[in-house]
Amino acid sequence: MEEAELCFPQLLNVSCKKYKHPHSEKMVVYIVLSFISSLTVVLNVLVIISISHFRQLHTPTNLLLLSLAVSDFLVGLLAMPFHILLTEPCWFLGDLVCVLWYLLPFITVYASIVNMVLISVDRYVAICDPLHYPTRITPNRVQICVVLCWIYCVFCSFLLLYDNLIQPGRYNSCYGECVIYVIGAVDLVLSFIIPVSTIIILYMRVFVVAVSQARAMRSHIAAVTLQRSVTVKVKKSEMKAARNLGVVVTVFLMCYCPYYCVTLSGYELTISSSTNIFLVYLVYFNSYLNPVIYAFLYPWFRKSVKLIVTLEILQPNSCMINVLYRETVE
Repeated sequence: MEEAELCFPQLLNVSCKKYKHPHSEKMVVYIVLSFISSLTVVLNVLVIISISHFRQLHTPTNLLLLSLAVSDFLVGLLAMPFHILLTEPCWFLGDLVCVLWYLLPFITVYASIVNMVLISVDRYVAICDPLHYPTRITPNRVQICVVLCWIYCVFCSFLLLYDNLIQPGRYNSCYGECVIYVIGAVDLVLSFIIPVSTIIILYMRVFVVAVSQARAMRSHIAAVTLQRSVTVKVKKSEMKAARNLGVVVTVFLMCYCPYYCVTLSGYELTISSSTNIFLVYLVYFNSYLNPVIYAFLYPWFRKSVKLIVTLEILQPNSCMINVLYRETVE
């Protein structure tokens, strides 16, 4: 074996092999993944600034979108670059750094999943119990739920990586490798089966109630009073919000299901395999798609971005600008 083929030539037989890929292939992978990572960070920063700055957007639903944007931002800032490093043939940053860097993607991805569950619960209450929505879903309660969400994600991540944190590098077969072991069944239940089942059940219920409400409104459209007209507009607004967030949840399921379906099938994936890298990046790609979806479905996001890019948010009292004007006109 030649020294050039080892990650640590001085360690001889205990060093991992250094498999070299074509330079052009590496450059394409680096450029594409770096571009997606950078765009994910920028787009989610725009969402974070929009919801944080404009007071009109300080609603319970948007607070959940803000939490989701923070988790997506961290995925683009930390998780994606980490997996770019994993495409390298050798790991030189040490066993402890390897585990800690795995811990960050676990926390951020779990946070995205739990935020999706909270968003589904929010829409369920808004559509199925609209009269009690203002009293049950308050900004303070949503803030508490968001904090508990992040605490839960940190706890689950530490739980899944506990053995790796106690003894970093115990599952490496050679020096220059970054491998962790996670109990697949626990990860599958906590991060896929329970949250996805909850999301699907809630949105099926929302869909059934939405259809029944639409039929009721069509049957009574001729005899609508002024008061009921206001109620109908409110319901239409809630239905539109449910539809938009339904698109977000659908895209989420499309990105996450392939990875966990492969895991559920029992097929073993190697960390450095092209299939595993593709499936992991498909999960991460959801963090890039979310703000793109907002740009198409939410006029307030497009108007907020315009105000941010033109630096109008730096003007006094810019937080009071009516960014919902278009929606009220429509």
